[in-house]
Amino acid sequence: MSSELSLNINIKEPRWDQGTFMGRAQHFFMVTDPRNVLLSSETLEEARVIVENYRAGVVKPGLTEDELWRAKYVYDSAFHPDTGEKMFVIGRMSAQVPMNMTITGCMLTFYRTTPAVVFWQWVNQSFNAVVNYTNRSGDAPMTLNQLGAAYVSATSGAVVTALGLKSLAKRLPPIVSRFVPFAAVAAANCINIPFMRQRELKYGIPVMDENGNRLGESANAAKQAIAQVVVSRIGMAVPAMAIPPVIMNALEKRAFLKVNSLQMNVLTFSSCAPISSLVFATPLCCALFPQKSSMSVSGLEADLQEQIRQTSPQTTTVYFNKGL
Repeated sequence: MSSELSLNINIKEPRWDQGTFMGRAQHFFMVTDPRNVLLSSETLEEARVIVENYRAGVVKPGLTEDELWRAKYVYDSAFHPDTGEKMFVIGRMSAQVPMNMTITGCMLTFYRTTPAVVFWQWVNQSFNAVVNYTNRSGDAPMTLNQLGAAYVSATSGAVVTALGLKSLAKRLPPIVSRFVPFAAVAAANCINIPFMRQRELKYGIPVMDENGNRLGESANAAKQAIAQVVVSRIGMAVPAMAIPPVIMNALEKRAFLKVNSLQMNVLTFSSCAPISSLVFATPLCCALFPQKSSMSVSGLEADLQEQIRQTSPQTTTVYFNKGL
């Protein structure tokens, strides 16, 4: 019976306390679960209907609380939190682990030649551009011209950075060249994310009071949100790209691993996945900062501060979706 399930469950917020790291980690383990990317359109649509109906006060007969939360996390894994639109499949956070394992393995394996560096950095930054756009904060659309300009700027800047680091590494010890992919990815994240979210930096992102009432748009909030996302993304790359180079450099010195380049490439690629632990790195790094980020009203633009003082004088802290 519909009355069996309370209508007081707040599914607008995560199931676990987002004020603690462990609570955020539990939340993101659900959101980034790679199995979610395999769900059918019918399953996603069913979850959407359950969630939207529950928010409207309509409960599916026989629905349990666990089933409701499961539907909520299936919904969150595929639909944008601000626009409600279904996200492009490879841009979803549930696609991060399988996509990053493949791309990272290739970047660590094929790092010696310039064409390989250019190709795999382009592939990686194209993927990142899709993820950054898909998981942007706010609900304002980007035009095709804006999106195209952002994509070209982000990917070309990242590739140029990778080539510059590769050139510099030639003068340094061999092990340093193994860190070029990680350094390039870290630097590229600092370029790619702001470029793909440049509209937020220019026009701001929605900020709300504690009850979810929209108070305006803030570019200062966008700067904080994007900085937090950059830190999280760099952190995700550490297990996959900063640890394997040290291990592989040590193994290559052993006589039993002095094999032809093809065998070495296969070994490097196959060792990347278990060492990287991307299944854990992705949700744990997403959990570094709350998804519903906050800042003091005094940190906002002067005109927005004045607007909030007039319309909501009791508000001292504003909240916003930082994106992923």
